[in-house]
Amino acid sequence: MTRQDRIAALHQAARDRILILDGSWGVMFQREGLSEEDFRAERFKDHSIHLKGNNDILCLTRPDLVQKLHEAYFAAGADISETNTFSATWIAQEDYGCQSAVRDINFEGARLARAAADKFTAAEPDKPRFVAGSIGPLNKMLSMSSDVNDPGARLVTFDQVYEAYREQVQALHDGGVDLFLIETITDTLNCKACIKAIMDLEDEGYERLPIWISGTITDRSGRTLSGQTAEAFWNSVKHASPFAIGFNCALGADLMRPHIAEMSRVADTLVAAYPNAGLPNAMGQYDEEPHQTACHLEEWADSGLVNILGGCCGTTPDHIRHVAEAVKGKKPRPIPERPKAMRLAGLEPFELA
Repeated sequence: MTRQDRIAALHQAARDRILILDGSWGVMFQREGLSEEDFRAERFKDHSIHLKGNNDILCLTRPDLVQKLHEAYFAAGADISETNTFSATWIAQEDYGCQSAVRDINFEGARLARAAADKFTAAEPDKPRFVAGSIGPLNKMLSMSSDVNDPGARLVTFDQVYEAYREQVQALHDGGVDLFLIETITDTLNCKACIKAIMDLEDEGYERLPIWISGTITDRSGRTLSGQTAEAFWNSVKHASPFAIGFNCALGADLMRPHIAEMSRVADTLVAAYPNAGLPNAMGQYDEEPHQTACHLEEWADSGLVNILGGCCGTTPDHIRHVAEAVKGKKPRPIPERPKAMRLAGLEPFELA
């Protein structure tokens, strides 16, 4: 099956049913009780900075664990699994001194996910599996000052953010992903740099891949960290004609629901949501049981709010299994046709009919 065949199958699957994304990666790696040596292996045995906690580097040092987790999520019912590349840009990897490994992390992360997806597709041809190239947020923002005494201070420029994302998306594309997932977006301007990097690849002859954009509402204010409401966020990224739009992380399903409902109202594309397993407790652990998460997301499906569901922090293959079973056979949200209007956004949306 060619990549264009897989993309066509992805679009068809989205018309037929609610698609299921995988769950958390961090919590599953934590359960493995990994040591510093697991993160170093032979390649980084003499590295000068501690690497424990740099989960993306496991694509190179413990590929067996990465592929095992992809397969665990596919076995649980996921249609789509993300590459283990959430922080695989040179800007994020600079904290670990691993900037030179960025291309390898992304390429190998995509290759491992591709192998797992192809294995399950071969076993169940009527349920093809897909690979989303995970592109996470940066630890440096373009929209917000890095110095409270200097509103114009920034730790990075737009060009630097663009180049960091360009290196990542090119390697993910070369590694065989089916779509790009720009996720956990806290800063819309960072997201725009990533969108431009993807579109520029297309202009240079790379095969066009669907783009899934997932923002993060950080608290009860109902805004992203850079200050936008759900509708304003959509207006800011709609020009990318994304395959899907939605939210993930920061909130549990109960607190995320109104923002998903708002996105469902305004977006004329697929709506995706993958909340945390509730909010963390005092020890930073997630207590929401799989059946509780599934109960919330089943109601979203019954209410016609979503096209893609999955899990973020604290969710496990068991959570994904419960969600997949809860929404099996339920109709995906119909894509609304909105009247033509000029729609703009700052922190708030603006519409001129």
